[in-house]
Amino acid sequence: MLTVPDFSKQFVIETDASDCGMGAVLMQDNHPISYLSKALCDKNKGLSTYEKECMVVLLAVDKWRSYLQGQEFLIRTDHRSLLFLTEQRAATKLQQKALLKLMDLNFKIQYKKGSTNAAADALSRCVVDTDKHLMSLSSCTPSWLEKLQEGYQDDPVTKQLLTELSLNASSNSDYSLSQGIIRYKGRIWVGQNLLAQNHILQALHASGIGGHLGIQATYHRVKSLFAWPKLKHSVQQYVQSCEVCQQAKVEHVKSPGLLQLLAVPDRAWKVVSLDFIEGLPKSQGKDTILVIIDKFSKYAHFLPLTHPFTALSVAQLYFSQVYKLHGLPEAIISDRDRIFTSALWQELFRLSDTQLLMSSSYHPQTDGQTERLNQCLEAFLWCSVHSCPSQWHK
Repeated sequence: MLTVPDFSKQFVIETDASDCGMGAVLMQDNHPISYLSKALCDKNKGLSTYEKECMVVLLAVDKWRSYLQGQEFLIRTDHRSLLFLTEQRAATKLQQKALLKLMDLNFKIQYKKGSTNAAADALSRCVVDTDKHLMSLSSCTPSWLEKLQEGYQDDPVTKQLLTELSLNASSNSDYSLSQGIIRYKGRIWVGQNLLAQNHILQALHASGIGGHLGIQATYHRVKSLFAWPKLKHSVQQYVQSCEVCQQAKVEHVKSPGLLQLLAVPDRAWKVVSLDFIEGLPKSQGKDTILVIIDKFSKYAHFLPLTHPFTALSVAQLYFSQVYKLHGLPEAIISDRDRIFTSALWQELFRLSDTQLLMSSSYHPQTDGQTERLNQCLEAFLWCSVHSCPSQWHK
């Protein structure tokens, strides 16, 4: 009977090795605390007796090191040469390994006659009969398979198919019956069991394993394991109605085009568009260009500005440079810059009976001709004044 270790008492290890195995006992006051028994592999069976006895000492110390640290313990062996283990010259790798593993422990090695070392000797001779094996195979049946079998009774078509396969397994070449489960070409047949179909789609699409993949990926994953009528339609309907997919995924479809086409004016300077080119290097105190382009003739004005500017300063510049040449337009196209959305700008052009046409958010193509002209002007400036960028104003 094993006893509980008492750390106030000294631990004793008794070891022994035979031709086929190794054995050791951890003891206190001649009461065993733990046993160790291990068979020798074919390689270690060819070692010398000294090496086998040394190996079992190292194996026992490794196993019970947590008990042995912090106090002195005894190692008893029936091999007298091990008494001088720490005094011998480390000539072999095993001796070097033994010194490294034992150097931080406080121990003494004592000799014990082989005839009195019965416990360790018996443990070293526990021979395993390799010719006799006890083999067992355990299997589990998931609960959802049992519920699927119960669902067969609620589906008349599947119930009839189950009856036919039970009476004659070869009545249908595509279907087979295995442990109460109908299989269609090797895949589990679900039939018209809507609850089971929903659980399968949820597990293979909406779970962590499913990963909310698309229709095709989910369909092929379900099809490889299960089968039921209109399987692809069920997968498509489930994925399209998945709330997480609708919220998290981006729609990869062709752009439907412009929301509303702008009317083509019938004369010049009836409709103009405005935009700013900002972030230019300082040139005579100017770092912004106001771009004004006529939608009919494509004639443009480029007016330099100093940042920051206000709606009033932009309006004054427009009236002093453009109004005196072309008059007021009937409509002005612009993006939703803070200047064009300000109350002053809105009131100014309301009083002058000019309509402001703001581009829709995230649809810069509404004011596309101004954006394209900006690109041309920037390319021209880059090619012309790239060596002296502060001279673009000239």
